[in-house]
Amino acid sequence: MPGMLLVIGGAESHDAGDDEILERFVLLAGGADAHLVVIATASLSPADREKEYAEVFHRLGAGRVTPLRLESREDANSDLAVAAIERATGVFFTGGDQLRITTVVGGSRVDSALHARLAEGMILAGTSAGATMMSSTMILGGSLASVSTTSVHTGPGMEFLPSVLIDMHFAERGRLNRLLSAVAMFPHELGLGIDENTAILVEGDVFEVLGRGTVTVIDAGKAIDISCSSAEPDGPIALWGAQLHVLPAGHRFNLTDRAPMRRAEEDHAD
Repeated sequence: MPGMLLVIGGAESHDAGDDEILERFVLLAGGADAHLVVIATASLSPADREKEYAEVFHRLGAGRVTPLRLESREDANSDLAVAAIERATGVFFTGGDQLRITTVVGGSRVDSALHARLAEGMILAGTSAGATMMSSTMILGGSLASVSTTSVHTGPGMEFLPSVLIDMHFAERGRLNRLLSAVAMFPHELGLGIDENTAILVEGDVFEVLGRGTVTVIDAGKAIDISCSSAEPDGPIALWGAQLHVLPAGHRFNLTDRAPMRRAEEDHAD
């Protein structure tokens, strides 16, 4: 059975009693039998991030937590790194710079091992940069307050969750226009804006929202018009008829049907 993805919008709580997202990750990875691997390639302070998450995961009951330091392509192609992934029941990517993840890990033996283990049932999680890199087209940056071709910068992602664009720290950093710009340029992909301390748990083609905030889904597939002025190709983008959904915790979404679903507890009440 294919594994799950836990895609976190950043700044997830590490406090006891308010750490449901990371607690769910540990439980799904096996709890006391879990063997977790923490990859802090995106961070400028990998040792700090490795220590931070190891402490949290041990407190939440994980049986074993191993940092995997990948600082070069040589590291990501090593037998030692591949063996660590093959033993893992769960892998966690920290935040930082998502481009560091794709340039160091993308296309490597570790990349192949991660995809293989995910297909075999391992759970893969990432926060902030570790979330953004999971899509096929990855948002790299952009801060202009407009919907335009220059408001967002993109590049190839790691393709763990294809056909979506993921943006993180979404409400907190006012990134709606950035995601709208990306979706307008890549309308075949769904835009997912994930707030801080919020996550989606993806199983098959359905995700459930976890945490304190919301997930904003932007679907330009049925848009009536998407266009830029030929006289100003770097100017504003016209986007008519796109759909927008805002989903708090407990709500689900079918990625294949591109449609929200009833809350899980409502299904159980029938």
